[in-house]
Amino acid sequence: MIITENRIMLKKERQGHIIKQINLHNKVLSSDLSLELNVSEDTIRRDLNELAQEEKIVKVHGGALSKSYNFTATQEETYAYDEKNIIAQKVVSLIEDGMTILCSGGTTIRAIARQLPENLNVTFFTVSPLIALELTTHPNTEVILLGGKLSNASKISVGGEVVAKINEIKADLCILGINGFDSDGISDSDYEVVQVKKAMVKASKQLITPVISEKLNSTLRLQVCSLEEVDYLITELSPDHTILESYQSKVGFIL
Repeated sequence: MIITENRIMLKKERQGHIIKQINLHNKVLSSDLSLELNVSEDTIRRDLNELAQEEKIVKVHGGALSKSYNFTATQEETYAYDEKNIIAQKVVSLIEDGMTILCSGGTTIRAIARQLPENLNVTFFTVSPLIALELTTHPNTEVILLGGKLSNASKISVGGEVVAKINEIKADLCILGINGFDSDGISDSDYEVVQVKKAMVKASKQLITPVISEKLNSTLRLQVCSLEEVDYLITELSPDHTILESYQSKVGFIL
């Protein structure tokens, strides 16, 4: 048990918080949860083991993943499914024939891939095998998977070989999966993933950041880029929603 806001957080509450963080960010590290909840990593590991046995999460080395990270995930297992589909519709409206697009992984990117029109002729470079498989269902889409060491936690290719390949690309758009987004910019918790995302941003003319509103004003330990580098911030909300006011002057466009 831990003390939060002058009261005791019970095991059930703690595990509920862990599930919430996993669903929100798709993955969590045991070390981060330990610091956030002020309990030992052994306690967090026990929690994660129990939640995995109950099939509520997917346990991996050093942390856990959302069940929606699996290619076989159902609609019920995808957190904020409806919100992500609204975001996907907005993103698809920005994609034009002949474009070259870089994209990362995650459930929001998967929603975008599912909503691509069948007659769209575009080239996708992706570091995510799961997204690559989804994209191949579109007959007129060319899909290039950038291979390398596959991260068990993030389910994308990472490492120097992948970064070098990305550096050779000149993309029209980068559609970046987001884990942390606040006034300081985009952030993530995995160093190797951050290096890949940095390279993707640098290799693209425009950066699109599709993010559910629950992730706004959240930050993780490592910065990917500043808000000034974001051309489009896309959420499920109306662009004039009060939550988005603080971002209006810092990003290119809000949809």
